[in-house]
Amino acid sequence: MAVHPRLPLTTGRAPGATALLTRRSAGLILLGALSTAAAVVRLRPRPQPPGPPAEAFDEMYRGRRITGTGAAGVWQVRVDGRPLHLMRRADGSYLSMVDHYDSYATPLAAARGAVAELGGQALRDHVGEV
Repeated sequence: MAVHPRLPLTTGRAPGATALLTRRSAGLILLGALSTAAAVVRLRPRPQPPGPPAEAFDEMYRGRRITGTGAAGVWQVRVDGRPLHLMRRADGSYLSMVDHYDSYATPLAAARGAVAELGGQALRDHVGEV
């Protein structure tokens, strides 16, 4: 019986065992190749999307002009041209120095709450200003 040089020898194994070993080794080789490919894909630097787009609002509310610009949670809000200091709470909501007992879901809602609290009073630029 002539043995083909590329086929593995079977010595004392059940018939068909050679094919099973070949399938198993092919599966292991395939698994190794897929693992290597996955590692290469994971290590390849991915293009980073640009930062969050800037958001803005500009509206009249109760006779007051509210403007605001912000990105990534940092906002510059003004009421009638004067700065309104907003703070971000741990839960993601906002509160203002004028209305610091209530929290609002958005900077615009916080500015509206401040305007409602101010009534007819002007927003002061500094805390010590009379």
